[in-house]
Amino acid sequence: MIRVGVNGYGTIGKRVADAVAAQPDMELVGVTKASPDYGVEAAARRGYDLYAAVEDRTDAFAAAGVDLTGALDDLLDAVDVVVDCAPSGVGERNAPVYEAHDTPVVFQGGEDAAVAETSFNARGRFEAARGADSVRVVSCNTTALSRLLAPLDETYGVEKARVTLVRRGGDPSETDRGPINDIVPDPATVPSHHGPDVNEILPDVPVDTAALKAPVTGMHTHSVNVTLETDPDSAAVRDLLADESRIFLVPEGAGIDGAGALKEYAADAGRPRSDLWENCVWEESISVSGRDLYLFQNVHQEADVVPENVDAVRAVASDVDAAESVALTNETLGVGLVSRLGGGDRAHVELPADD
Repeated sequence: MIRVGVNGYGTIGKRVADAVAAQPDMELVGVTKASPDYGVEAAARRGYDLYAAVEDRTDAFAAAGVDLTGALDDLLDAVDVVVDCAPSGVGERNAPVYEAHDTPVVFQGGEDAAVAETSFNARGRFEAARGADSVRVVSCNTTALSRLLAPLDETYGVEKARVTLVRRGGDPSETDRGPINDIVPDPATVPSHHGPDVNEILPDVPVDTAALKAPVTGMHTHSVNVTLETDPDSAAVRDLLADESRIFLVPEGAGIDGAGALKEYAADAGRPRSDLWENCVWEESISVSGRDLYLFQNVHQEADVVPENVDAVRAVASDVDAAESVALTNETLGVGLVSRLGGGDRAHVELPADD
């Protein structure tokens, strides 16, 4: 049994904690919070032991009537692996603490690649994390692009990938993010950081990315053009992507026209927090002209890295291979939507709704 702690019980941390708790080969020892806000109630409802992320703030928890099991140092002494889900930049500051406790750590994509020994994606770079002291699960956008480009490169070879990312301005709870009424290049330079980050996972795939930020909170949208080394067939590409368990082909006749409908679809399918762990590729957008493949995909920035974190824990702390880990993670979480309108059955396990 792999004993796991989650440092940071926020947007990603609460999802990772639930995912870890669902694994038959893992024990969620506890989670941390930096302050006694509403997040502690969700942790308490789920029966998670709560630790103070900053020991000097334990008095604030006591004043709020919140019982703590201990502080971060105590959690690190009790686990085999810690998953750092702190805000971007804080993970790097936490690194010396993990090193001092000799505790292997899984960082998130908001940190620079240099924070860890290797970057991680279950589809493209599992074994590189085997037994590492520190790994970094790449960002939501990089995770999605790696899942998409890996099978294309394996099957056809990728001569060049060009991706325009329309990014959400902030998560639903991030009231301090923007823009409010604008669409802005973010960054204005090309390529954006996403392409080089993909190359942390798929170093031999040429990819250029440009990014825009829009006043939405639901999901990111990618406009993808891939020049392949061999002539693809649209139907064959659809079949190839349909066989990828973490890619959901949105059926043409489903009436799902954007992120809002996708999130409602996920909620109706029983997904906790309306989470979509899969890339959502519009089936009707998959088209081929010569060796050029075009498609649109949506990426749920709050959720798609969650199964990757579970797989990263196994890569670091067990001898389970990639295929076995991905299959187990998919089974326990219910990853792998297959629309009944697309001729299949919905292939996921019902999980309790969020509080």
